[in-house]
Amino acid sequence: MLPVFGHLNPDTDAIASALVYAHLLSRQGIDAQAYRLGDLNFETPFVLQKAGVEAPPLLPVLEAGTAVALVDHNERAQSAPNLADLQVTHVVDHHKLGDLTTMQPAFLRFEPVGCTATLLLKLHREARLQVEQADAWLMLSAILSDTLHFRSPTTTPNDREAVAFLAPIAGLRDVTAYALEMFAAKSDLGDTPAAELLKMDYKVFPFGDPAAQHPVQRWGLGVIETTNPGYVFGRQAELLDAMRAARAADGLDGVLLGVVDILNETNRMLVAGEAEAAVVQQVFGAPTLDGVADLGGRISRKKQIVPALEKYFETQS
Repeated sequence: MLPVFGHLNPDTDAIASALVYAHLLSRQGIDAQAYRLGDLNFETPFVLQKAGVEAPPLLPVLEAGTAVALVDHNERAQSAPNLADLQVTHVVDHHKLGDLTTMQPAFLRFEPVGCTATLLLKLHREARLQVEQADAWLMLSAILSDTLHFRSPTTTPNDREAVAFLAPIAGLRDVTAYALEMFAAKSDLGDTPAAELLKMDYKVFPFGDPAAQHPVQRWGLGVIETTNPGYVFGRQAELLDAMRAARAADGLDGVLLGVVDILNETNRMLVAGEAEAAVVQQVFGAPTLDGVADLGGRISRKKQIVPALEKYFETQS
C-alpha cells in the first residue's frame, strides 16, 4: 500500500489533499492510504465532518525504501523524519521546489496555484474520472482555506473556477457563508496551550546558500489565521515565550509568528527577539514594537514572507 501524506503540522489542504489523492490513486489501480504528520488544527475537523470523512491516521514509522506519495510539500524539513530513506514516487504540490531528491523517476505535478486541491481536480479531469461528493467537499474546503476565500495573493483563476465547479457536486449553495463558518471554526482557539497554537501552522525553512562560506540559517515560521486577532494578542506574552522555547529546543536561528486577520487582510507578526526584529526591519521595513511588527497586507507566507527572507539571506551568504 502506498502511503500518501502532507506536511508536518498539517493544515486543511495537507489533510484533504492526502485523502483525495489516496482515493484518486486507488481508483486508478494503485493501492493507496492517506496519513497525517501531526494533530489536526481547529478548522480541519469541521471540514471532515461536512464531508462525512474520518481523519487519516498518523503515519507510522516506515522502513527504508518504502514507496510514498507527497502532497502539499516537497521539502525534507517539512516531511517525515526519514524521508531521505524513503522512495518518493509521486508529488503533487503548489509550493516552490525544495531539496527533494528521488531514487527513481517520479510522477511530479507542480503548478503555481493557490492550493494543492486545485491540482487534484485537474488530475481528476485529466483521468476523466467523476468527482465524488465527499472529495468535492474536501477539495473546495481546502481551496477556500488556503486562499482565505480568494483573499490571498496566491489565488489564481484556476482556484476560483475549481470552487465554482466543485460547489454543485458537494451540494453547497452558499460558498461565502460556508467559508465564514470555516473561518469561525479556525478562530475558535479556546484554551489551547501557546506551544500548540504556535505549531498549528508552522514550518521550518532553511535560508541562505549551502555552498557559501556562511552556514545556512533555519527559521521557524508560524501563521495563525483568524477572524479574532484580539484573542491571539491577548495571549501575546505566552506566545512569545513559546516561540523562544521552540527556537532553543530546535536549534533555530529565528522564529516568527504571523497573526493574519482574515477579514481585514492584515498581518501583525509576533517577533521572538532582537535578532529576528533586526531581520524583519531589514526585509520588510517594519519596526518591532513590544514584540509586534506590522506587515500590513503581507498575508501569504508562501508568496510574500518566505521569498523575501530567502532573497535577504542569499545576499548575506
